[in-house]
Amino acid sequence: MTVEPVPPQRVLVDGAVREASVPALAPPVTDGSLADIPFDNARAEPAAPVLARKDRDGAWRDVTAAEFAAEVLAVAKGLVAHGLRPGDRLALMARTGYEWTLVDFAAWAAGLVTVPLYPTSSAHQVRWILQDSGAAACVVEDTAQARTVSTERRALPGLAHLWALDTGGVATLRQAGARVPDEVVTARRAGLSPETVATLVYTSGTTGRPKGCVLTHGNFFAEVDNAVALLHPVFRSVSTEPASTLLFLPLSHVLGRMVAIGCLRARVRLGHAPSIATDDLLADLAGFRPTFLVAIPYVLEKVYNTARATAERMGRAASFDRAASVARRYGEAVEAAHHGTGPGPSYPLRAARALYDPLVYRRIRAALGGHVRYAICGGSPLGRRLAAFYEGAGISVFEGYGLTETTAASTVTPPQRPRLGTVGWPLPGTAVRIADDGEVLLRGGHVFTGYWNPDGTARTPATPGGWLPTGDLGALDEDGYLTLTGRKKDLLITSGGKNVAPAPLEDRLRAHPLVGQCLVVGDDRPYVTALITLEPDGLAHWRRMHKKTDVPLADLVHDETLLAALQRAVDDANTLVSRAESIRRFHVLTTDFTEAGGHLTPSLKLRRAAITRDFAPEIDRLYAPDRRP
Repeated sequence: MTVEPVPPQRVLVDGAVREASVPALAPPVTDGSLADIPFDNARAEPAAPVLARKDRDGAWRDVTAAEFAAEVLAVAKGLVAHGLRPGDRLALMARTGYEWTLVDFAAWAAGLVTVPLYPTSSAHQVRWILQDSGAAACVVEDTAQARTVSTERRALPGLAHLWALDTGGVATLRQAGARVPDEVVTARRAGLSPETVATLVYTSGTTGRPKGCVLTHGNFFAEVDNAVALLHPVFRSVSTEPASTLLFLPLSHVLGRMVAIGCLRARVRLGHAPSIATDDLLADLAGFRPTFLVAIPYVLEKVYNTARATAERMGRAASFDRAASVARRYGEAVEAAHHGTGPGPSYPLRAARALYDPLVYRRIRAALGGHVRYAICGGSPLGRRLAAFYEGAGISVFEGYGLTETTAASTVTPPQRPRLGTVGWPLPGTAVRIADDGEVLLRGGHVFTGYWNPDGTARTPATPGGWLPTGDLGALDEDGYLTLTGRKKDLLITSGGKNVAPAPLEDRLRAHPLVGQCLVVGDDRPYVTALITLEPDGLAHWRRMHKKTDVPLADLVHDETLLAALQRAVDDANTLVSRAESIRRFHVLTTDFTEAGGHLTPSLKLRRAAITRDFAPEIDRLYAPDRRP
């Protein structure tokens, strides 16, 4: 039975909604910890397939609740055998995979605190996080990562253990713990409570050193239990097909971690995909066939743009565009019907959708495995047009918003109540407030304890009344739905005194198939400009369609036809803002913004200061006297 969403309670100030809150759907957890989840599952449904892992031949093999609990116990005993004590920190550095989740739960069962590290982290970043957290042990994926850690061992006197998964690290732990009694782990678990620290998740940080967010077992319970209760159609089987998902987000990011814990908590079949390279991911999706996905907008944009490019190569671009228009109008009609502001899709619209389903929409669903009916999307706004398209194509998108400090989502689209273009309303048990300057403030049981201090204490940020300042700007509409407008620290002020939020422009531009990344510039400048990088797959398609595969990139970025296509994308983005806020000029770079180049964080956020520093000459040329708009 679907849980009916409870509308937010709202507080109005001068006629505008300034605060919205939704009561919790799940009762607070008063004892136990995340470490109990595998063992509770094994007792309740020992034969339930709670995970799946891919064999060497590419086939997916289910892992039952009983099997997973046994593996967790064995690895936990190995950690105990190596002398790790309750409260010790164990770092995890690996791509998303079964062993990541196994070691995570085993560490909790042994009473440890886990510290995720992005697998792409540099030696400097690794050293800082291992030093700051005081990690006593580290598990890495492969020998290359082991070498990265090993080169820093002299600066890490507290790091006593290092295991690599690809050289038998899990087997080594299991063997070491073979003689440790099961009761030792049971006692370790009994010593944990919802108030116990579960993990230190370091924010990637667009400036400065990463900070460790102290998240407790209770924070995760407040987050996942309310999310599972609200998103009932996603996490619970509503047909004969059991719910399942393939996780490809990094487990070093709080959103991926929350999904893994939520799936184990709800006994949803969970698979892991280590590679997000297009061919690898599509193959894993086809083999696993999930019923829902958790993704960042980039993935859904990529699927759409790839489908559009395929249609264009086949000479069917006009047909695809008509199908996309039908899907968007259908999605908007569904939205209106849910809110009582329209009758729903008309008969001609339903007929058009039925016509295009086998031609276009089914292919979109097939690219995601064929069985996906829901997608949870976070990280940045998806945008109204793409959300409406996917709804019309048969995939309902639940957009969400949150921070590492809030254990992932703080708002989410409620089932049967979509409002396209927003990030939903407060997650049950959460309150959202808009400060006088437009900053989004959050409060709830999922809000973290504070930032980690090396002495083992947490320093709580200034939160008058328990409100967490997010640094994000936003607004609540009359029904309590949140719309994000940008970051406070990213707000640009032109020399004419106009405030410009770059995020809406950048997000809209990044949705274009030719655009990889975009940085909007204009602080203390006379007008707004942009640096644009090219998306490799989109550019390769454009080259083929325009018969310019042999033109060097250095020449191509000056190609009038390419620049005209990008200008149309800029013009489209400019429809979101006033003339004073619009992008007047742009420059196309021959290099991309990457994490390795220091221009993106591991979660793909722009490092604005680094970009403006490294591309200062290009920016200055956009404001040269002979380039004025």
